[in-house]
Amino acid sequence: MCQVKVETNILEFNDDLAAHNRQHFRDQGLFVVNFMSAPGAGKTSVLEQTIRRMKNDYRIGVIEGDLMTTIDADRIAALGVPAHQITTGTICHLDARMVHNALHSFPVEGLDVLFIENVGNLVCPVEFDLGEDMRVMVYSTVEGAEKPKKYPMMFHESTAVLLNKVDLIPYAGVSLDELQRNVREVSPTTTIFPLSCRTGEGIDEWIAWLKTQIATRQRAEHHFPRAPLHTHTHAHAHTHVH
Repeated sequence: MCQVKVETNILEFNDDLAAHNRQHFRDQGLFVVNFMSAPGAGKTSVLEQTIRRMKNDYRIGVIEGDLMTTIDADRIAALGVPAHQITTGTICHLDARMVHNALHSFPVEGLDVLFIENVGNLVCPVEFDLGEDMRVMVYSTVEGAEKPKKYPMMFHESTAVLLNKVDLIPYAGVSLDELQRNVREVSPTTTIFPLSCRTGEGIDEWIAWLKTQIATRQRAEHHFPRAPLHTHTHAHAHTHVH
């Protein structure tokens, strides 16, 4: 009984901070994408391919979440976009508090798109709202066709599922048709993109779709502008809105 109560309180606290993050992102006109996956599925490679194709049209920033090292953040920074590392130690996911704290030293003012690369884990990241606009699941096809059924929440809560490493399917003994059916079974409305960061297959389709999502948001903001809000700054580096 006590464990259930503690978990509920933690998630309520997280949701409150996620709402705060979301408001801050909206005030900045930011489109925020939370990338989730198991370790080694290729999130950083997908981000690299995405940034290369979008950085001439959008001002992009990246928050990287890893248990240890700045290896992935260094790869992103090498592309010429700002990157901020959140080192979680033994914690297997990002939460809204970590992202909120990161904004104190990683200003997002002036950016158009913020990508958040979550810690590699097929369970916990989906439990914690970060204030993002969209969740994208990167799934390595070589993990097999069954995992969408075994870990349904990650797929169900993602707006898009990127089936990475399709070039390895002939060597992995995986049926792409079966894998897509299993994703559809747990998440009928998600958009699926089979792709390969190594060969470039499917990347253009993913980028075109993502740009459409961003443009749709921008048009909605233009047609339905928010009422003026009272803003003030606390001791934080970013502005809080009430």
